[in-house]
Amino acid sequence: MSLSRIFDIAQRSLGVYQRALDVTSHNIANASNPNYSRQRVNFNTEIPEINAGLIWGTGVKLDTIQRVRNQLTESQILYNNPKFSYNEKQSYLLGQIENVFSEPTTLGLSNLITGFFNSWSELSVNPNSVPLRNNVIYSAQKLASKVDTIKESFDIIRTDIVAEFKSSTTLINGYLEQIKNLNSRIFEATGRGVSPNDFLDERDRLINELSNLVNVNVSYDNNNVATISIGGVFAADGTDFVNFEIAENDGQIALRSANGGSIVALKSGELNALKDIYSNKIPEYENKLNRIVDTIITEVNNIHKTGYSIDDQPQTGIDFFEVTDSGKMIINSKILNDPNKIAVSINGTNGNGDLALQLAEISNKKVMDNLTISEAYSTLISGIANHKQTADNMAATDKLVIDQLELQKASYSGVSIDEEMANVIKFQRSYEASAKLIKVADEMLQTILGMV
Repeated sequence: MSLSRIFDIAQRSLGVYQRALDVTSHNIANASNPNYSRQRVNFNTEIPEINAGLIWGTGVKLDTIQRVRNQLTESQILYNNPKFSYNEKQSYLLGQIENVFSEPTTLGLSNLITGFFNSWSELSVNPNSVPLRNNVIYSAQKLASKVDTIKESFDIIRTDIVAEFKSSTTLINGYLEQIKNLNSRIFEATGRGVSPNDFLDERDRLINELSNLVNVNVSYDNNNVATISIGGVFAADGTDFVNFEIAENDGQIALRSANGGSIVALKSGELNALKDIYSNKIPEYENKLNRIVDTIITEVNNIHKTGYSIDDQPQTGIDFFEVTDSGKMIINSKILNDPNKIAVSINGTNGNGDLALQLAEISNKKVMDNLTISEAYSTLISGIANHKQTADNMAATDKLVIDQLELQKASYSGVSIDEEMANVIKFQRSYEASAKLIKVADEMLQTILGMV
């Protein structure tokens, strides 16, 4: 073997192990980075030379810098992320709705409904008592005020949901633009034979962030370019990306591609939770509440207008509540201005309170699908609580699955400081050996020159 070949092999070896040390240093520097995939240096022998009928080895080469990943684990994380995000966001929003009803407290609607009908029972004992009549009005006002507060709170939650939906949509558009740009860089690097590992890690991070918001589907081509679709709608690839926007129509919200494009079939993720609460659950709860309120208004008015007031000339046919189609409770302005207009006498006889007893008995009648008003309201509250409990349980289950998958990912793709330090020593010794080989070749050359 000629001295020049020794120099070439040693020089090539120095470069290879210096690059290997660079990769190891990069691993160590990212040991605490959860989005980083450990990189492994793969060595191979250089193409040998054939000379004088003999095969001469030409040393080592750095074959590839491999990104250590478990594709199955990554796919499972991508599948479970939107499920967890959906249930977690549902739980949070349903908790806000539960707080709106203030149950079970003295400020809750259940207690106020009971208090309203109890005030009629108290008035039946002393029908001409102005304080007791005012107590009926006051109880009705508190009940009406709570109903208004619940409806206003629903409107506030709706407004907040729309604002968050729009903000999340902006995030989605930003992620897609970044993914498209990274796809371009990955394609370019792959075409030049360069390992774009850090670009791949960053793209994976963005895809994971995207999967928290919506259900995504990802496919890869031979150049490692990712094609992203959201709910069956194309979103991004290596050359283009789509902007998305909120679609609002008739009390419903949805995600669609910009400029009135295709509606996204949301199935999981935070945006689907926002959509479900806004478009389905709040209208469901509000409709049930409206039905309870309308039943109270109808039942009270039907009895009240058959009775007589205690005016000097007793009047009949007076509604206690004004009739509306909005589920609002509005007390008749005549009664607010004059408590004597409250009708509790069946026949107009002064001191008769039989009608007040009938009004009080409404609370015990099964007037809503074979349920009392209180039972129907309890069913509504129980339904909300059950929905939240289900979301809590599902979120807890999904979190356990994701935590286990993340541990698997960390054990496979995470950086082990002990392993990397062992590699540092191994590559350092190889580098030193290569340097020593140059020194030996130099001494041999000096010896030859000294013989001349």
